[in-house]
Amino acid sequence: MTATMNKQLQTETLRVDGGRLWDSLMDLARIGATPKGGNCRLALTEEDRQGRDLVSGWLRDAGLEIRVDQLGNIFARRPGRNNTLPPVVTGSHIDTQPTGGRFDGNYGVLAGLEVMRVLDEQNITTDAPLEVVIWTNEEGSRFVPVMMGSGAFAGMFSTESALAARDHDGISVADSLARIGYDGDMPVGGRQLGAYFEAHIEQGPVLEQEGLPVGVVTGSLGLSWFDVVVTGQEAHAGPTPMEYRRDALQTACALVGDILTLARPHAPHGRVTCGEFRVFPNSRNVIPGRVNFSVDLRHLEPAVLTQMEQRLQELCEKHGGQTGIEVQLIEVQRIPPTPFAQELVERVRTCTQALGIPHRDMVTGAGHDAVYISRIAPTAMIFVPCVDGISHNECEDAKPEDLEAGANVLLHAMLHTAGISPVTDTL
Repeated sequence: MTATMNKQLQTETLRVDGGRLWDSLMDLARIGATPKGGNCRLALTEEDRQGRDLVSGWLRDAGLEIRVDQLGNIFARRPGRNNTLPPVVTGSHIDTQPTGGRFDGNYGVLAGLEVMRVLDEQNITTDAPLEVVIWTNEEGSRFVPVMMGSGAFAGMFSTESALAARDHDGISVADSLARIGYDGDMPVGGRQLGAYFEAHIEQGPVLEQEGLPVGVVTGSLGLSWFDVVVTGQEAHAGPTPMEYRRDALQTACALVGDILTLARPHAPHGRVTCGEFRVFPNSRNVIPGRVNFSVDLRHLEPAVLTQMEQRLQELCEKHGGQTGIEVQLIEVQRIPPTPFAQELVERVRTCTQALGIPHRDMVTGAGHDAVYISRIAPTAMIFVPCVDGISHNECEDAKPEDLEAGANVLLHAMLHTAGISPVTDTL
């Protein structure tokens, strides 16, 4: 048997170590663990630093070279036979929601780590270099904009504006990066990626309901974020009769009720969420004088998303027309619907079929780093189920065998793209 045939056989039978992948996920989950079994590792906090240190150490142990850019994005590089080729990249994030889970983002990073561990153990070298990336502040729960590190890398906004962003306590991204020691000196972006793959839990119920271990993601819903500010007037709760009140909360509640109907005419891809509220002065015996809340609109079709935005504007104008009440609508962030690269989507589909894994095509309703990176590089995503479709929740869970299946698809899709033949239909 020739050396080429030996190498082909070696890569066809290659699989990740599912037990090791699970153990890595559980080890990372101990950092920022919450009482209900979830995680709180907000971006650029001490817990985030500890998580970064742990995973970076694992990546170094797998033979990868670590580089950090000015926004704290971590790139772990595995050389190829031809290092002038643009790298084939995988990754995600390890920051979490305040009451987040153990798999959102973390799975994509650690599945990439597991791919590198297997290649290192088997002494397999790809034509193109490979990289695992940990993106900064994907969740957007501490700093806005969401998907900050990947967005700046893709040129969607400037590094300077991202570094200047501040949390609710007035602490900047720049100061936070310096505090945890991840203020790298490598420029953000400005280099070519050959391809980008991101493995992720679905964060919805479809795969589990249909009994499928893998979703081949063809693209993402568009997203429009707004803040709404309803302003009335504070007054004493006792002496002020109802008919004389300028109650910002009363108007806000009626407005939210109308907003939450926006997606109904636009099923199945329409989404509307009001998830963040602040009431001022937030005192038991004071009529609220101001209410701030968020609006999250999503749809797969740009024209429909525009219709939903226009209807939101109309509703704000309607409720702001009341005497003594002002309603202000502020655009925060906009991400258009995003199709992924057909060639890479087909590659994921082919590898899934060759591995004998049941699957289906689907779109993602969540924002991911892959959405921004798709603006500058061919991109695809691999979904695996999460229990009861629950995510952004401490009870978020996934089955080890599904995580292993998705990581095997990632392994072979990356090998094929980087210059090693994947499994074949004769497997």
